[in-house]
Amino acid sequence: MDDKKSLSEIEKLRSALQTANLPANLHDKAAEQIERIELALKYGGNLSQLDITTKYIDWISHLPWYTQSNDVLDIKNAQEVLNKNHYGLGEIKKRVIEYLSVLLLQKAKDVDKLFHAPNLFFVGLAGTGKTTFAKSVAESLGRKFVRIPFGGLSSALDLRGQSKISPEAEPGMIMRAIRRAGVRNPVILLDELDRITPESRAAIMGVLIELLDPGQNANFADYFIDYPFDLSQVLFIATANNTNNISTAVMDRLEVIQMPSYTDEEKINIAKNYVFPKYVTEAGLTVDNIKIEDSLWEKITRPLGFDAGIRSLERTIEGIVRKVAYKIVSAQGQTFTINETNIKEYLS
Repeated sequence: MDDKKSLSEIEKLRSALQTANLPANLHDKAAEQIERIELALKYGGNLSQLDITTKYIDWISHLPWYTQSNDVLDIKNAQEVLNKNHYGLGEIKKRVIEYLSVLLLQKAKDVDKLFHAPNLFFVGLAGTGKTTFAKSVAESLGRKFVRIPFGGLSSALDLRGQSKISPEAEPGMIMRAIRRAGVRNPVILLDELDRITPESRAAIMGVLIELLDPGQNANFADYFIDYPFDLSQVLFIATANNTNNISTAVMDRLEVIQMPSYTDEEKINIAKNYVFPKYVTEAGLTVDNIKIEDSLWEKITRPLGFDAGIRSLERTIEGIVRKVAYKIVSAQGQTFTINETNIKEYLS
């Protein structure tokens, strides 16, 4: 890169910094970095330093330091969202509605510091609806939703980022999630906390304590951003199949909600009224294109013995809908009824 091009890049950085809505101290700190890089380049400094600074300015300029969404504090809307997306789970829905009720009362009385939501922790077997319920909580509040997968997470630096001393350094998964959300008060799903690799569990639990503690998360420190970010308005929801490998200190900062296994009767209801209509719509079909006789739902719901969740059930129904979609596009007909005679063809 020649000197003119370098100077042009420096001016772009200054322009980006000027238009960014940043805390005053961070703005001054970033401006000093740009000055140092400009001076270094005049005296033959390493261009990799300019790349690192460019990445840094891009990141701090695109973080929502002050941007947040307004909560939809509507009890009726929240009940409709939860009932639309989930069958049963009355006790769990009740807890979410109670939280909204407190927020509504505070808003009506113009309380300065709004009640902070408890960090919910959905614990249950695979397929019992932990992740989808977390999404529904976000939808009921009108908040952005982002997921951070913990399965196989092998370093606390993956969460907290790496110092920008290294050219490959970047922010951690927390700051990346905040940037994706575009607001500082999303719902962040900490998914599968029980699947962290054993050798890094202690260090990652330490970061989780800071994330989940309302006394600490207003000044969360990402090593790359190198400036405290306020996570106090984030609603964290965690999930796990079990709590065996999760530290006591982390558990103390979470409100455990046990997700129940589904009975066959509940699965049939979910299959008919939630899963089937969802996949029919997603496939671009209508209820006129595909019908399933009532007598078949038990066979569809439990083809391979007992399963606590509905994941295998979803795959089965998706497969049936996919087969019908193929028949329609290959001109084999427009209306198909699944019955005792042909069910094996659709379950194969």
